[in-house]
Amino acid sequence: MNEAVELGPHRFAGLAAPAVDRAVAAGMRAARDGGGAELCQRYGGPAATSFLVEFRTRLAAPGGAVDGPGFAALTRHRDPATCQRALDKQVAHGMIHRRPDGGLSATERGATFLAELHHLHGEVTGELWAGHEDRVLRLVAALGRLLAYALVLAEENGATEGTAFAALAPPHEPDGTPPGVLLLNRLDTLRHQRADAYAASWAAAGHTAPSVAALSPGPERQAIELETDRRAAGPYTVLTAEERLIMLADLAALPG
Repeated sequence: MNEAVELGPHRFAGLAAPAVDRAVAAGMRAARDGGGAELCQRYGGPAATSFLVEFRTRLAAPGGAVDGPGFAALTRHRDPATCQRALDKQVAHGMIHRRPDGGLSATERGATFLAELHHLHGEVTGELWAGHEDRVLRLVAALGRLLAYALVLAEENGATEGTAFAALAPPHEPDGTPPGVLLLNRLDTLRHQRADAYAASWAAAGHTAPSVAALSPGPERQAIELETDRRAAGPYTVLTAEERLIMLADLAALPG
């Protein structure tokens, strides 16, 4: 019980991050290997669908759009010119509509692709996490509380625009969304809250996206990681120490 009490929000944020990344990677890998690659090819391949897959939690919503500042935040570690060329290709494939504000939304064809992807994610996550239904439901409930509180904090801090989290949260969850899809998309959305915390941390340390990517392991990088944990910890205060420990154990036990 002492260990649970000591698992404070900032420490939990650091421990949870790799577990969240692992679960999201497992779900996306299962989708790719379980028919996702073929689905993408039917619509033109990655050159036509990559941003739709990446931003599905917002673009699948009726009228859902990622604005220009949100797109910049989501792609902050990539070359802007390369991202614009990729976006041009997806517009040319008729999958994405480029908005006057520099943002993007799904075309009718893009929305059809996202509906098929949603169905596929339901199938593959059901298979991937079969036998762990109770664990999945526990995680879905905890993540719902975390994301709701993260949105409250974003509102209080004036961070409702120009961040990766604001661009994609809350995830689109139509009625009947399978638990595995809820889990995958809520975890993926939560990852962007930490990405924003990381960006704020390296910017405060005087870095740019390219310079922090080139930073070697050592005290400076460690300081940025610790500051990221501190900045990312806010939503986890909505959980008790025991609930944080249970969430960490559930994430660790998920297959994949």
